[in-house]
Amino acid sequence: MAEIVYPPVIAAARTLFRMLDVRFHMEGTEHVPQTGGAVLVSNHISYLDFIFAGFAALPSRRLVRFMAKQDVFDHRISGPLMRGMHHIPVDRGAGAGSYATALRMLKAGEVVGVFAEATISRSFTVKEIKNGAIRMAQATNTPVIPVSLWGSQRFWTKGRPRKLTQRHIPLTILVGEPMHPKRGENVDDHVADLHTRLSDLVDRAQRNYPEVPPGVWWQPAHLGGTAPTPEEAAAMDAAEAEARAKKE
Repeated sequence: MAEIVYPPVIAAARTLFRMLDVRFHMEGTEHVPQTGGAVLVSNHISYLDFIFAGFAALPSRRLVRFMAKQDVFDHRISGPLMRGMHHIPVDRGAGAGSYATALRMLKAGEVVGVFAEATISRSFTVKEIKNGAIRMAQATNTPVIPVSLWGSQRFWTKGRPRKLTQRHIPLTILVGEPMHPKRGENVDDHVADLHTRLSDLVDRAQRNYPEVPPGVWWQPAHLGGTAPTPEEAAAMDAAEAEARAKKE
């Protein structure tokens, strides 16, 4: 693919994060293969996660093609950028096309990025995850690379105002060991394994985060923060979905 847009976008993001003195801590980036297809699966806590999850692949000199909802591609500013970076639009009403595109990219040796929870987790714990990432890996004989992000929610997350110009924010990116689901193996078993791996990585990132004031909104409830519990978050998501359905 011709890479006219992606490299300048990465350079601009790196410059911005240097100016803001974002304090990156990255581990396990060697697990992203330097060649060949791979499915990179990240937890989802922020509207900026595709940027930071993509950073996990940069030490291996890889560009990640993220699957993202169609709305992002329809936006007058983000749309041209997303298309120029060859990300994959997902129409939730007709997902077969995006799935086929992802398979084609994996077979061509690309790294495809997936947020398997489908939506941002308000509780900042790993929600139930979809099986698409595992099925894609099985169909293309490619590894699944789990990635945890922590700190990105402080910039911009669901239900909170944007604070994109904050300085000195720690940002943790942990990359786990690859999974190798094979065709014919039980999908649900691999999904459960992936959920466990993601949860463990996220928990480690949270517990080792260098800055945890007591009672902050961006810390999960089970670690003393005031974020919604998973049960409260699920109720909020359900109410939001119901309200959206009434408008359609």
